[in-house]
Amino acid sequence: MLSCAALALGGCGADDVASPGEGVIVTPPANGGNNGGNNGGNNGGNNGGGTGPAANCPAGTVDRGIIATNWRNCEISGRISSDLTIQNLPGVRYSLSGPVNVGTDIGGDGAAAGGQRVTLTIQAGTVMFASSGNDYLVVNRGSRINAVGSAAAPIIFTARANIEGTTTDSSQGLWGGIILLGRAPISDCNTAVAGGSAQCQQVIEGTTGSLYGGATAEDSSGTMQYVQIRYSGFAIAPGNELQGLTLGGVGSGTTLDHIQIHNSSDDGIEIFGGRANLKNLVITGADDDGLDTDLGYKGFIQFVIAAQRDGTNGDSMIEADSNGNEDALPRQNTRLANFTFIQRSTVQGLNAILLRGGTDYTMVNGVVVSPASTFCLDIDETGGTTTRPTNAGLDDVGPPVFNSVVFSGGCTAFRDNDNNVAGTAVASIFNAGTANQSNFTNSLTNGFINGANERAVPVFDAKSLGSFFVTTSYIGAVRDTSDTWYANWTCNSVAANFGAASASCAAAPIN
Repeated sequence: MLSCAALALGGCGADDVASPGEGVIVTPPANGGNNGGNNGGNNGGNNGGGTGPAANCPAGTVDRGIIATNWRNCEISGRISSDLTIQNLPGVRYSLSGPVNVGTDIGGDGAAAGGQRVTLTIQAGTVMFASSGNDYLVVNRGSRINAVGSAAAPIIFTARANIEGTTTDSSQGLWGGIILLGRAPISDCNTAVAGGSAQCQQVIEGTTGSLYGGATAEDSSGTMQYVQIRYSGFAIAPGNELQGLTLGGVGSGTTLDHIQIHNSSDDGIEIFGGRANLKNLVITGADDDGLDTDLGYKGFIQFVIAAQRDGTNGDSMIEADSNGNEDALPRQNTRLANFTFIQRSTVQGLNAILLRGGTDYTMVNGVVVSPASTFCLDIDETGGTTTRPTNAGLDDVGPPVFNSVVFSGGCTAFRDNDNNVAGTAVASIFNAGTANQSNFTNSLTNGFINGANERAVPVFDAKSLGSFFVTTSYIGAVRDTSDTWYANWTCNSVAANFGAASASCAAAPIN
């Protein structure tokens, strides 16, 4: 292990990042007395940059010199081939160079030749950055990420420019993003096999050969909690983009909560199939959709704040797709509860919520604020929307369902697949639910905190939809000013201000 670690500092082969065996933490090498005076004598201090850069990098990384005066740039590249823990060390920033793969794909059935199961652990407060659209992190099938921050010490993935202090509220698309790949069922296969089978797999967007999919619904890709992903998203080609966070075939055994995506140049989060469940999400400044779901995703999502940054950036708050393959199995079935969406883009003809054919969707306890130039709800489905019956053979539970969902800000129109602006069939679906309003007067404070009008709306018991949900006494993502689940671990921007405890997204992280 020591010899491989030594090789890593000089590059342990073109494809592998050397790392210690299971359960071993990567420790920094000896610092030579007081670390040259740079790190507070014993490498302690507040890790806020005032102690200066570390004298050197820990084993398993490559020293790329000093960045932004106060930080040692410790690079990770290639393939992580055994368990690795990234420590939050004073005076250190970690960089991703090129596609960084965690483990080697084990296949949908877990038996792929050469497969390696690896766990990447990232300590609370760690800051990692990347420099280009070709720099991103991929957790392959069978491997896991264990990135558990805290409200006081979130883990931050960001761009080099952010470390250097040159990002602004309009910065976006400065690096790739985070990709988690799992073995849970998907609907669209890259070979002629049954959807949802162990052999059904697909290449994830933004990569050349990273596969996802399988038949293990409860598969685990690890844990991400109290994490920020800033300034990511990159278009490899039209229709082939990296998002802030991309999930491909991720299973229900994965824990995903308290995650902020900020200024992604594409979607905030895109979910390709799988069974992942998510809670406590913050999506600010996404340049495309806030939350995009595809390819037979079935899951539960609760407590979401999503806010666009201005009148010219951003598309739909929700987009649900079937890739033109409406009857592919498994059929998408997304359940969304307690959300507050602030759509600011005034580009004519946008939709606040866009549901395409091949998706079943249930939304409850939601507040959507959208400008008058947009359509509140667009449901595009071949063959109509109100007459589609439940069909067990097609894994179809019927038209989308809305309960205790209110639209505010001027969007009163509905639209269907024929671009019928009257949207009579769509309006019927929306009005069939309970306590829905399409011309609601919001009383939100600070853009996303419920006021008296929101608290007066009857509430749907989300827990009746599934045990992942919790019962609330309110619609929207934030009950009132005493409800501060979003505070401290997030960052502030023109899109949303989460209070004095949260730092500016544009400012260099000081963890």
